[in-house]
Amino acid sequence: MIRIGITHGDINGIGYEIIMKTLLDQRIFDFCTPILYGSPKVAAYHRKALDIETLNFHSVRSPEEAQPRKASIINCADDEIRVELGKSTPAAGEAARAALMRAVEDLKNNRIQALVTAPINKHNIRSDDFRYTGHTEFLQDYFDAEESLMLMASALLKVGLVSTHIPIAEVPGFLTREEISRKMRLLDDSLKRDFGIRKPRIAVLGLNPHAGEEGILGTDETEKIIPAIRECRENGMVAFGPFPADGFFGSGDFSRFDGILAMYHDQGLIPFKTLVPDEGVNYTAGLPIIRTSPAHGTAYEIAGTNQARFGSFRQALYMACDIFMNRQLFSEMSKNPLPQKDLSELQ
Repeated sequence: MIRIGITHGDINGIGYEIIMKTLLDQRIFDFCTPILYGSPKVAAYHRKALDIETLNFHSVRSPEEAQPRKASIINCADDEIRVELGKSTPAAGEAARAALMRAVEDLKNNRIQALVTAPINKHNIRSDDFRYTGHTEFLQDYFDAEESLMLMASALLKVGLVSTHIPIAEVPGFLTREEISRKMRLLDDSLKRDFGIRKPRIAVLGLNPHAGEEGILGTDETEKIIPAIRECRENGMVAFGPFPADGFFGSGDFSRFDGILAMYHDQGLIPFKTLVPDEGVNYTAGLPIIRTSPAHGTAYEIAGTNQARFGSFRQALYMACDIFMNRQLFSEMSKNPLPQKDLSELQ
């Protein structure tokens, strides 16, 4: 049975609520063993605040001790930790960081097979030893990956981002033909390996209004994006564009493609979260490990009120399991390929 690690995220947000509501569905234990990296004390606090009586966490010291059909928890926090619902506190950041570090260590050592991360606060989790702007950047560094791709995924659409957590003023300078090509390749590889799409059709968005209008409204398309698309096509990818983002999503053209490559954070996430408000998943593609997360934040404003919708977290858990199985299948199908023949020998 696949062991899925879950980090509790910010203890003052909705993390525990969406985790516990998801695990109340006993069918989840049919295909995975969930292990929460968190705090039994904090879990008990949230369980009482939300009046959840039918879910209990089995305390274990390591993933190997987790039992099938039970929700397990590994204590990663100080026993004196205090929950302050709806507040960003240094203690919450420290607890989120401790859980993440313990989980990725177990993930690296294959004690768990995938990781699902509850939302963190990007400000309070930072420290002298943790200066990352998010999970994506940290995981790429921790697992020594040369590159990664932030991919927002659902059954309806999958949107990859060339640039992620950088100021909008820095986006044009960040975009290069090489960077766009790299992200397009990562998206293509992930759609094949992680999602089982044999020959993905990828749409590439422009940066400027109307995709630059052939240089009238900007030259990023003609100088960077179009050459990157051309290069990827020459390498066998099925890529189209650049498309003006407004018309592309407004007309429903996105439904004709398996994946979409957006140039910057809000260009991809605004339409994604509008079209998929409750079921979207944030997936870090291009890494040797599997990590998913719900496509929303800590939601301090509703923490402890029992109002949080948990569909996104539930889908993140499902998707982690699906990707694990898809990778195994892809590996089986790809090993021992037949050697390519020189066509001249057949003449």
